[in-house]
Amino acid sequence: MMFYILPGSSCIPKIIENYEGIVGVACGEELKLAKSFLEIKKIPGQAIPLIKNGCANTKFSLEMLEKIL
Repeated sequence: MMFYILPGSSCIPKIIENYEGIVGVACGEELKLAKSFLEIKKIPGQAIPLIKNGCANTKFSLEMLEKIL
């Protein structure tokens, strides 16, 4: 299992070629972009949307992440 912190969905194509599945934590717009790319590459993924968006102090449900993992 690998973990990455990315500045945006444009980085996804560079790192996921060799993975069998992805769990992403991001804002809604980034999750939509990532979903499109994953569908093209036929890589399964699950999304955890941010509860609080922004460039700093973002929040997500750690409980949801733990359940998925």
